[in-house]
Amino acid sequence: MTAHETGATASPRGRKASDTRGTLIRAAEQLFAVKGVDGVSLNEIKRAAGQRNAMALQYHFGDRAGLLRAVLDKHLPAVDAGREALLQQYEDSGTADLRSLATALVLPAAAKLADPDGGREFLQIVAELLNRPEPLVEVVVTEGSSIYPWRRLVEPLLAPESTAVLHTRFTAMRFCHAELAARAAARPRRDDRLFTSRLVDLVTALLAAPVSDQTARLLQGRDRKDQAEQSTPTRRPVRPAS
Repeated sequence: MTAHETGATASPRGRKASDTRGTLIRAAEQLFAVKGVDGVSLNEIKRAAGQRNAMALQYHFGDRAGLLRAVLDKHLPAVDAGREALLQQYEDSGTADLRSLATALVLPAAAKLADPDGGREFLQIVAELLNRPEPLVEVVVTEGSSIYPWRRLVEPLLAPESTAVLHTRFTAMRFCHAELAARAAARPRRDDRLFTSRLVDLVTALLAAPVSDQTARLLQGRDRKDQAEQSTPTRRPVRPAS
C-alpha cells in the first residue's frame, strides 16, 4: 500500500523521486511530439528535464520503451474511461448507430486537446505510432484497451470484407488520430467543438463507406491470385549431375 493510499506523508526522498519522474515524462512528451519517438536521444530528454544524474532515466523507466510506456500510461486511462462510458451508453440504447460509435472513438481522444498537462503532445505521439509504415499498434492498444470493445461493437455494422480484409476500423483509427495530431500541433483554439463534430462526421462516413464494385473485383482478383499461388507446388531446382 502506498503512502498516498494510507494517508501518510511521503518522505522528501520519495517526493523528489516522484518529481524527477514527472519531469522526465514531461520532457519526453514534448520532445517525442516535436522530433518523433525515435528522433530524440535519451540524453536530450535528460538535459531538457534538467536532470544531471546520468542514471535517472534508466532508474525510473529502464529504457526508451519504458519511458514511452510511461508517457502513454499517463493519458490512456482517461481516454479509455471516457470511451467505455460512451460505449456503455451505446449498448444501453439498444440502437445500432455508426455515428455513436464514431463519437466513442473520437471524443475521448479529442478531450486531450484541452489537457494542458501534455494532452496535445500525447495526441501527436499516438498519431506517429499508428501512422508508421509498420504501425506500433501493440504499444497504443494494450490489454484492457477500450479499443477492443469498440471494435467488437463496430464489426456487425460493417461489410465482412471491410473488417476482415480491408481493415476499415484501423483506417478510421489512423485517420482520427492523424487529424487530432494536426489540430494538436497547431496553435490552441478557443473552441474545438466544431472541429470535433466534423471529425465525427468524417469518421462515420469512413466506417459507413460501401465497398465499390471496382474494389470488390480487385479484391476477388487478388484472392484468386493468392489461392493459385498457394496451390502451386514449389519446384526445387534440379542440380546438374556431377
